[in-house]
Amino acid sequence: MARVVILGAGISGHTAARYLNKWIGKHHDIVVVSPNAKWNWIPSNIWVGVGQMTEQDVTFDLAQVYGKTHVDFRQAKGVSIHPQGNAESSMPFVTIEYTRADKAGVQENIVYDFLINATGPKLNFGATEGLGPEHGHTVSVCTASHALEANHKLQQNIDDMRAGARRTFVIGTGHGMCTCQGAAFEYIYNVDHVLREAGVRDQARIVWLSNEYELGDFGMGGVHIKRGGYVTNGKTFAESLMVERGIEWITRAHVKKVEAGKIHYETIDGTFHELEFDFSMLIPPFAGVGLKAYNKAEEDITSQVFAPNGFMKVDGDYTPRPYLEWSAKDWPRTYQTPAYRNIFAVGIAFAPPHLISKPMQSANGTPINPAPPRTGMPSAAMAKAVAMSIRDMIINGADKPTHTASMSEMGAACVASTGSHVFKGTAATMTVFPVVPDYEKYPDYGRDIDLTFGEIGLAGHWMKYLLHHTFIYQAKLRPGWTLLPD
Repeated sequence: MARVVILGAGISGHTAARYLNKWIGKHHDIVVVSPNAKWNWIPSNIWVGVGQMTEQDVTFDLAQVYGKTHVDFRQAKGVSIHPQGNAESSMPFVTIEYTRADKAGVQENIVYDFLINATGPKLNFGATEGLGPEHGHTVSVCTASHALEANHKLQQNIDDMRAGARRTFVIGTGHGMCTCQGAAFEYIYNVDHVLREAGVRDQARIVWLSNEYELGDFGMGGVHIKRGGYVTNGKTFAESLMVERGIEWITRAHVKKVEAGKIHYETIDGTFHELEFDFSMLIPPFAGVGLKAYNKAEEDITSQVFAPNGFMKVDGDYTPRPYLEWSAKDWPRTYQTPAYRNIFAVGIAFAPPHLISKPMQSANGTPINPAPPRTGMPSAAMAKAVAMSIRDMIINGADKPTHTASMSEMGAACVASTGSHVFKGTAATMTVFPVVPDYEKYPDYGRDIDLTFGEIGLAGHWMKYLLHHTFIYQAKLRPGWTLLPD
């Protein structure tokens, strides 16, 4: 009997657990370790953050769902990986620390035959002084609880505006090396929407503040899209959306510090600026969660297994070289670690081999460039591929991974929807294929222009609303869940 341990139960970890339970759960052990008691459909936190949905609408209890399966769920966090075992055991194991109230702080070693690192990111608010809802002056929509607080403060500002006050809203990224611009991009349009619904939009100044070199970069090096039979770039598409809504934008910016009511930022020309605000939602930079790795002699080998940012190195090509020499072929395909055939990393937990957007820095040497996105559809696709490979390695004795899911060979869709009402919402829908551009295969734009397009309208809003209910239904393992797309 084999044991598969999955660290993390977000989109990628839970996807891997669902499929492994289906394929091997009756005859092999599956252990899921997550510090969170609830699963969160993170894309819909946007709607929680503007009062269109509740926390209950976007979360459910993991123990309750896993209790209906063969999965052994532990509410705990991964502390360290011991891929060679130690002096007391020749079996590889992972050390976890319980976060559940009745066992908080208790550590345990769990032996594994296969390990999937799906821990996701550490929300690194500490990288920018004064950033974040817990020890800073900005709000967040990265978790359901953060989104609840964001909406609370948003509604306070709306109440003040109804009383005649004017307010400045700043939304975007809180560091020069952030990813996940898409979440902030969607949130700013939802804030605009609810201000209009409340009848106070004319009393608001809304500013987009981002580390992108141009609007519409999204950490993907920009994108050309087909719209209405014509090819345009993502910059024009994104700028038109902001102009139509009276939203200002500041790009090429690194937030250095946030004080109460004031953002200090540096732009790529090396100049420093201040921006006053009444309400600000800035996405933090991501880092690895801090997992350590040790060899059999208990010597620290973390730097061999993880990149400096804390994300796990997998089968990508991490050889340093100039930006123009990087290619789509550098990106991982199997997500297996180089040194240990039984360890995989998926979702945000794996280390990208390089940036997709061109590395940039200010005149002062400050890096200002988006990190590659790895959430949503790509996370689920790579998790399912890894689950299939592990299934085949356990059942059929395959000596190497049998399935691949390179981001240079897969597409992704982003639906930025405003409002959750069936008939009143609208959405900007954009698809890209592939996520990582391949200029050898698609020399003109790096992507298949027939599969890379953007549209605006009610249909996209319906799609977002449908996807919300579809993915939560699927994640809860409701009848027929395997028939639904990931």
